[in-house]
Amino acid sequence: MNLIPADPTLSDKPAKAKKPASKPAKVMSGPAASDSTEALSAPPASPPAPPVISSSPLATPPALTAGVASVSHLSEKLAEYMNAADLKKVKEAYRFSDEMHLGQLRKSGEPYISHPIAVAEICADWKLDAQAIMAALLHDVMEDQDVKKEELIERFGAPVANLVDGLSKLEKIEFQSQIEAQAENFRKMLLAMASDVRVILIKLADRLHNMRTMDVMKPAAKARISKETMEVYVPIAHRLGLNNIYRELQDLSFAHLFPLRYRTLGKAVKAARGNRREVVKKILESVKNTLSMANIEAEVYGREKTLYGIYKKMRSKHLSFSQVLDVYGFRVVVDSFPNCYVALGTLHSLYKPMPGKFKDYIAIRKLNGYQSLHTTLIGPYGTPVEFQIRTQEMHRTAESGVAAHWLYKNGEANMSDLQQRTHAWLQSLLDIQQQTGDSAEFLEHVKVDLFPDSVYVFTPKSKIIALPRGATPIDFAYAIHTGIGDHTVSVTINNEPASLRTELRNGDIVEIVTDSASRPSPSWLSFVRTGKARSAIRHHLRTINLPESIALGDQLLSQALTSLGVPPELEDHLVERLLKESSAKSLDELYADIGVGKRMAALVARHIFGLRGGESASAPIDHNSAAELDPVTICGSEGVSVQLAPCCLPIPGDSIIGQLRRDQGLLVHTADCQLAKRQKTKEPDRWIAVKWGTELNRRFDSRIKLLINNEKGILARVAAEIGESDANITFVGMDEDKEHVLHQLRFTIQVKDRVHLAGLLRNVRRVAGVNRILRERS
Repeated sequence: MNLIPADPTLSDKPAKAKKPASKPAKVMSGPAASDSTEALSAPPASPPAPPVISSSPLATPPALTAGVASVSHLSEKLAEYMNAADLKKVKEAYRFSDEMHLGQLRKSGEPYISHPIAVAEICADWKLDAQAIMAALLHDVMEDQDVKKEELIERFGAPVANLVDGLSKLEKIEFQSQIEAQAENFRKMLLAMASDVRVILIKLADRLHNMRTMDVMKPAAKARISKETMEVYVPIAHRLGLNNIYRELQDLSFAHLFPLRYRTLGKAVKAARGNRREVVKKILESVKNTLSMANIEAEVYGREKTLYGIYKKMRSKHLSFSQVLDVYGFRVVVDSFPNCYVALGTLHSLYKPMPGKFKDYIAIRKLNGYQSLHTTLIGPYGTPVEFQIRTQEMHRTAESGVAAHWLYKNGEANMSDLQQRTHAWLQSLLDIQQQTGDSAEFLEHVKVDLFPDSVYVFTPKSKIIALPRGATPIDFAYAIHTGIGDHTVSVTINNEPASLRTELRNGDIVEIVTDSASRPSPSWLSFVRTGKARSAIRHHLRTINLPESIALGDQLLSQALTSLGVPPELEDHLVERLLKESSAKSLDELYADIGVGKRMAALVARHIFGLRGGESASAPIDHNSAAELDPVTICGSEGVSVQLAPCCLPIPGDSIIGQLRRDQGLLVHTADCQLAKRQKTKEPDRWIAVKWGTELNRRFDSRIKLLINNEKGILARVAAEIGESDANITFVGMDEDKEHVLHQLRFTIQVKDRVHLAGLLRNVRRVAGVNRILRERS
């Protein structure tokens, strides 16, 4: 996936102008040349009416191209809510941006200044303040024209410069891969957003205009940028409640990713409008009359599903277009909170509701602050029709989300509920950043939280906690506080004991039991759902096992150096150069990075070899060299930096191989593990030779499977024999066949080694009623 916060959409700029040596007092270019910059300080004769939802039930899909923005149109929007002093500052920012982009063209041939103006105009629709509008006009000058942040601070102030800096791509930094560079860019943008939400609002406006004007791009570039938009920017817009932007970005991405499907579906919708116009008109009239008779003041709008919404429903439910009956929906905007429920009852008396299709997002709002009552009714001719019922305030929040409530204008004391929710999410980004090892991991954690198909659960004191679907009690504990998550030992759900890996459901009452001596388990990473929980667990595991990781990294690097014929002892001057070029603060940090898999020992050894005047570190690496190294000894007493793979559960006596996982240390598989074989073909450089030590003073888990007769006392006899064989049972499971004659028993047992397990299998096989027994490897 490509993640590039500073838009490349139309920035492959062939006619890129260099920064002029001297700055004229006033420079005009392109469409801006026809409008005096003084227009930014003069209010329009008659301000345009604010945008409203069309009362027509037949809305059209968003256009794939947009006209060139003009300064006069922008000035009209700004004059609606800005004073003269702010307008003057915006005019200065425009002049500077116009000067910097002089001679620079977009791929469409338009003067480049038209793009910043269009971005500023989108931001003006949200009524962003002067600093944000100035940043929108200047958002490309640092990246494209090498304008320094210090110059922006001097001209426009630190807040504007910080916004522009947060929107600019990282330059002049060398990364190991393009993916790492993109992840770092995305991390920078999200962290800037955490300190000032205007960063992401301007970024979304930037992306929206680029998506609207992407027809001139090559098909491959369209597909790449649209995929990035759908995977990253669409969920961010949804997470912030910017539903208008969310829907339009979805449709534009769909149009560029699948143009033929988009056109075909668009024609089908257009053709269907004529057939359904009478039905829609009849429903509109009936609803308005019924609400009026009930003395409810309401505005009723027809609403057409987006093309992507229709396409998504067709794909997910395997429907043809003719089977998607609820292409149209209706929005009822009432004057007060109680009338939402009165209107709901009135509509239910007009048309029969469909069972299971009512959702109350007013009592329990969505994570992004969205509130409405949703109900699906059986309309005329048996057609299902969806209604959304909300107040004017709820409607503003639904369409503009966080853009309707400025976080940076209010202190925490007077924040609305939406502001508090968004503020909490933005703060969680900072928490994840502090606990995350690198940009790629940070991006992994944040992506999890960008798809909040939510469940709502309760604390014992009835506080509602919203979590992503599939979340577990561990996620719940970390959502309350990191300290509670770190010390969790057990949980009760609805006053009943439950497993820590239980998936939470809507309405569950969850109570966490903690112990100050308890610590996070590596196994939690296999089932936690939220980015905050995952990053906190990994941070804790890295911290408590630092000495162990350092020792493992030292051993791996020494072996890699020895294989190259380089002495493992490093001179002081060599260490100094190595740390400087690897950006590590100390040798221990370098060893720890190798031990947890963040750096590859073979690559570091090749770099050291190059520093000594040997072969270049960039030369191809022999992936079979791992077999030539002395194996790493596994004693079984290691902590979480060395783990035994749960897929094959190796035990002493098995032939084994080690996998260095990024930020998780060494994972030991059996040599014949099918999962290991598949992963080794993908990342051969992450596999090393390992061997069992001679002194192993612990028991190891192993799985066995038995095929038994369905007879009385068989389970007791098998369990007794396992105990007599000096093994401990940690898990028992049973599957039965359709005839209920034979059963499959599954045990997880703890044994000393392969010889111990073989003896146990022989003993259990002699038990009456046991037809077959074998070691199970999944």
